[in-house]
Amino acid sequence: MSTHFQFDYERAFLRNIGWTTSAEQAQLRGRRVAIAGLGGVGGEHVHTLARLGVANFHLSDFDEFDVHNLNRQAGAFMSTMGERKLDVLARMARDINPEVDIKAFPEGVREDNLDAFLDGVDLYIDGLDFFVLAIRRKVFAACRARGIPAITAAPLGMGMSFLYFDPKGMSFEDYFRLEGQAEAEQYARFAVGLSPAMLNRHYLVAPQAVNLAERRGPSTAMAIKLCAGFLGTAALKLLLGRGELPAAPWSLHFDAYQLQFKRCWRPGGNAHPLQRLLLRFMRPIFAGRSPGSQR
Repeated sequence: MSTHFQFDYERAFLRNIGWTTSAEQAQLRGRRVAIAGLGGVGGEHVHTLARLGVANFHLSDFDEFDVHNLNRQAGAFMSTMGERKLDVLARMARDINPEVDIKAFPEGVREDNLDAFLDGVDLYIDGLDFFVLAIRRKVFAACRARGIPAITAAPLGMGMSFLYFDPKGMSFEDYFRLEGQAEAEQYARFAVGLSPAMLNRHYLVAPQAVNLAERRGPSTAMAIKLCAGFLGTAALKLLLGRGELPAAPWSLHFDAYQLQFKRCWRPGGNAHPLQRLLLRFMRPIFAGRSPGSQR
C-alpha cells in the first residue's frame, strides 16, 4: 500500500462532518453495535455503519455465501462463494476501517452465547432471517432486560418496514404477541406486525415465488439498501441521542415502487383491531392455503 493512502480515521470519515459534528463522530467511533445475521439486511448494515465510522461490532452468522445470494447480499460475489458470511463482512469492515474492533460469533447467536453477544453493546440490530423466531424473541427480551435499544428493518418488495423497540417502551412480545402460539400463527403474527401498512402487496407479479414450505421468498437489492439507509440513520440517532425516532407500537414504512411513506400506530400491537383483520388474511398463507380460505 502506498504511504499516500495510509489509514487515518479523521480523514476517512471527514465527509460525515456537517451531518455530524467532530465530537459526534468521535462518539460514533467509540460505540459498539451488535448485529445478528449477516445475509441480506445484516451485511448491508455492517457496510453502512462501518462507513458511518462506527468502529466496534459484535457480529454473528454461521452461514456461507451461495449463488442465490448474488442478487442482494452485500458480501456476495463470485469470489466469495462458499466463504463464511461472517468472515467476508468482517473483512469488508476492516477494509473500510483497519482499526475496527470485531468480536465474532461464527456459531450464530444462541442462548448459550447471548450474554457475551450483548456484553457492552450500545445498540442491537436485527438481521436474522424471517423464519428465525425462537432466538429472535430471546435476543429482544435480553436487550430489554439490559436496557439496550433494538431496531429492525424488513425488506419488502422494493421498500422497507422499520420498527424500534425502546427498552423502556412497548416490548417485542407485547407488540407481536407470539407467546403460546403455533408455529404458523407465529409467522403470520410476525409478518403483520412487521408490516401493518403492507405497501408492497399490490405488485407481486409472480406469487409462486413465495415458497413457505422451503422458507424462501423474493427479495431485491433495492429493498435491502433502503433498509440499510433508513436503519443506519436510526442508528445514528440512537447512538448520538438526537432526533425523533418513534418506538413501537409505531412502525414506519416506505415503498419506492409505490412512492408511498406511511407511519402506522398500533396500540396493543397485534391485538389492535386492524391487525386482527390483517391476520385473517395472512393466516391461510402461512398455513399453506390461499388468502380468503377459511381456517
